[in-house]
Amino acid sequence: MEKTLKQDEIDALFQAARAKKTAASPEKPTPVQSYSFARSGQISNEQMRAISLLNDIFARNLTHNLGAWLRTTFQVNLVSAEQMPFSEFMLRIPELSYVCSVRLEPLRALSVMQMELAPVPSMIDLLLGGEGQTQMPRELTDIEESIVSSVVEVICRELSSAWQPVGLSFHFEQRQMQTQIARLMPVAEKTLCLSFELRMPGASGLMNLAFPAVVSNTVLRRLVGDWTRQRRHAVETRERMRERIGKAVVGAALQLPSRRLPARTIESLRPGSILKLPLASHQLSEFQVSGVPLFRATPVSRGEFRGAHLS
Repeated sequence: MEKTLKQDEIDALFQAARAKKTAASPEKPTPVQSYSFARSGQISNEQMRAISLLNDIFARNLTHNLGAWLRTTFQVNLVSAEQMPFSEFMLRIPELSYVCSVRLEPLRALSVMQMELAPVPSMIDLLLGGEGQTQMPRELTDIEESIVSSVVEVICRELSSAWQPVGLSFHFEQRQMQTQIARLMPVAEKTLCLSFELRMPGASGLMNLAFPAVVSNTVLRRLVGDWTRQRRHAVETRERMRERIGKAVVGAALQLPSRRLPARTIESLRPGSILKLPLASHQLSEFQVSGVPLFRATPVSRGEFRGAHLS
């Protein structure tokens, strides 16, 4: 005799089955990672690579151009790129230092350039026709300050050239005294700080650049956006270029290796003459594409056409 289950009994059986399944395979707790709001807006590794690439180009260009202008060995190296509050950047500025404001267009924002005075006397001496003698750091005179400003203008020109891909240009404004630096941007501003080493014979020093957040955000967005797009579409771009290059027509030739012949031999040539070349009979010809040898080959015939049997 079959037993007919009531609805409450059926529900009880389903609940018991669910309880056994839950007990057999307990759910793993979802891992939770704490978030630090102090790290918001920090430069990622991807962004740092893009910044380093851009400023390495600036360092190489400044090395060649400023060295040629000063007529001496000059080396510029990117030391670091980091984010810090503007107050911390000001604490790193030595008491004897050259500090100036640089305007960035079209953002109309101000950045700060700070240069240690150790290599400055050598630069001034070279620009005045000397041999680049070094001196102990001291306050600059009005004439020396005017000469250094011309060096800063060269640096701004090279910065504009290197940062052209992000659409920014640098314009030297004026030298700033220590008491005026805090007025250029809020002390709590999170700035992008770039540090370069300037090295000359007998002297070296650091040059630091501080950019406000509006500039650093704009630069990072454009840099990383372009760099990421290039990396994402690299395979597609290569395939498209390969397809287009495959349709290009290039010059190809099957010819013997070049040999030197006396001028009198060429002068005596006439139609029907046989020219004896200083080549062995087993010497293979060269299959060249746009003048570049690619294969050794033997001339053959294939139907009505001539060909080259590659070896």
